[in-house]
Amino acid sequence: MHKTMSRSNPLLVDIQQQDLSYETKCAILNGIWGTNYTAKELAAQRLGESYLHYYDEQCRNALHSTELEPSIRTHNDIIEIVHHLQQHPTSLRQDIKLQLDSTLAKSELDAAENCLDEGIDLAARLLSMTAIGKLKHSFVPGQKPLIWESGPLKALLEGRFQIPASTNRSIIRVKLDRLFIAQNLERIAGLKIVWTDNLSDHLRLMRDDTEVAIYHHASFLEHQKKSPIFPEGFIEETIQTFCLLFPQFDRASRKWFRAQQTRFRLDDKAGACGHVSTEERQIDNFVFWHDRIGILKQAFDEAEPSTIAQWWFDRRRRVQWYTFWVAALVLALTIFFGAIQCIEGGLQVYKAYYPS
Repeated sequence: MHKTMSRSNPLLVDIQQQDLSYETKCAILNGIWGTNYTAKELAAQRLGESYLHYYDEQCRNALHSTELEPSIRTHNDIIEIVHHLQQHPTSLRQDIKLQLDSTLAKSELDAAENCLDEGIDLAARLLSMTAIGKLKHSFVPGQKPLIWESGPLKALLEGRFQIPASTNRSIIRVKLDRLFIAQNLERIAGLKIVWTDNLSDHLRLMRDDTEVAIYHHASFLEHQKKSPIFPEGFIEETIQTFCLLFPQFDRASRKWFRAQQTRFRLDDKAGACGHVSTEERQIDNFVFWHDRIGILKQAFDEAEPSTIAQWWFDRRRRVQWYTFWVAALVLALTIFFGAIQCIEGGLQVYKAYYPS
């Protein structure tokens, strides 16, 4: 894996080293995303910040789970495997491993075999932002990692993100109304939003339908539109779900997302993808995420308000909403005037006993 390279290569940095320079971070982004950013641009515009945090987390988890040496020592080694997967999306895993093995010294092969498997899984995760392979120190409750044992990476992802069978779709045409946004999933339906770095968990209901996972790395997706490892049209549709859940021109939604972005270090691009038109709000326009959106919409429609705040924001049934709040107003006025009458009566009795 270790080619003779100039020491000026910013990727020739030990993966255990913390506080990477902007030059190294920039080289990592350019190597995986295929961009041409400069270190100055990265520092000034905070480009790819959320993805770089994910990259660092994945590397640390891999180091905790296994010793990556002798085959994986620097960031350059990781990027080389990433490039190999990008250039050979239909190659079998075993073939990829044999080709990478050929770059190692013969004496290192036995010691490096398990390490190389871990390195390939790590590179696949970084390239697809999908939980591929098992990591002992990064267990997420309810998350089911993809195990890549054989076949090409492209086939693995296509199997995971395949279009549902047509028999499960188009039975009933469902329109996704304008209230169906991420902010209202929380404040109306009472669902807890769990922000995830795992693309495979996007829009998945968890914990007895009390939580929903939402993937947020829009910047990553923008640079994967021509990626050969994802099914055609999958990236564009996933970005479209951001337009649905985080409508860019909804002021309240933008304010809510900015608060979430600050609190959870989200990719700010997710809230600036645009919006969906009335025609695009048919659920049949979503093919890859059709089933999960349908399940989420059903949970949203069936949720009943249980707090005053939920009653206030729940405008799904306007007649019911007006009826409830008119009744609440009448009740409040009745109690208010009743209290005034009681106080007035009490004062009259007091005056009758103590006229002076």
